[in-house]
Amino acid sequence: MKRMKKSNQILGLPIISIADGQQVGSVKSLVINPDKGSIDFLTIEHDDWQVSVKAIPFKKVVGIGEYAVTVESESAIIDLNEIPIANQLVNKKIKINGTKVMTRKGELIGEVTEYYVDEDNGQILGTMLKLPSNEVALPSTAVLTFGKDIIIVKEDVQKYFLNSIEELNQDVKSEKNATAERYAEIEESSHMAATSIDAVLPQKSDPFEGVQMRTEAQPSSSSEVQSIKSKQIDILKGKTVTKDIYDKNGNIIISSGTVLTEEDIVKAQEEGPSVIVELSMNVDSE
Repeated sequence: MKRMKKSNQILGLPIISIADGQQVGSVKSLVINPDKGSIDFLTIEHDDWQVSVKAIPFKKVVGIGEYAVTVESESAIIDLNEIPIANQLVNKKIKINGTKVMTRKGELIGEVTEYYVDEDNGQILGTMLKLPSNEVALPSTAVLTFGKDIIIVKEDVQKYFLNSIEELNQDVKSEKNATAERYAEIEESSHMAATSIDAVLPQKSDPFEGVQMRTEAQPSSSSEVQSIKSKQIDILKGKTVTKDIYDKNGNIIISSGTVLTEEDIVKAQEEGPSVIVELSMNVDSE
């Protein structure tokens, strides 16, 4: 279950340094990375900083509570003028609340009234969308472009509509899991009788290695395992990664935005089933 915060719950929160227990400012704005669909920085409001713009990279945030945002120390604060990429994101002035939503074919759908952020990584999980007759929740999986003036969504956006924002947690992977039952049947009918399915992966061809091998019962042959790995490579190769993928030690092994090569996929496979599952769940389905 992902921990979500709506943008207005973050804005204005005091920022507390854990190291010395002091407030180092308050959250002035959320800096959106439109390519990643995430909050990359929190800019800081501080009476003593009038000339330069200070910010905290979201990855440096320890926690976002009801009453404060916490960081390890004041050293987490950066000067945006010294970080060109960060400064460029600020100057793009991408906002989401109050932005019109339109399909790629130019049909105006509605207007965003609020958006929701994953507290752990800053990913934008979805928005509340005001329609002419009602309001619905829209997961970010339906968004093609977070633009300065317009948010562009898929043509079949209606099928992504949710009744409440709480459903976002269940819907984050729903598009990719749409064929889960079919893959379960495929796996069950195969002659790999000694495997137990830990995860059924959301691809259009064959299931991935979301299984734990029970070699003590009846080991699968190495050729069968290699066949599954080859299918993973065929399905994932050329797809774009939508979030950072970490190894078991918490190190990034494949960065968000990477167009997967065979070497990337093999690297994930070598980390084990949980990592290849995570990778397969976070690639562009287009």
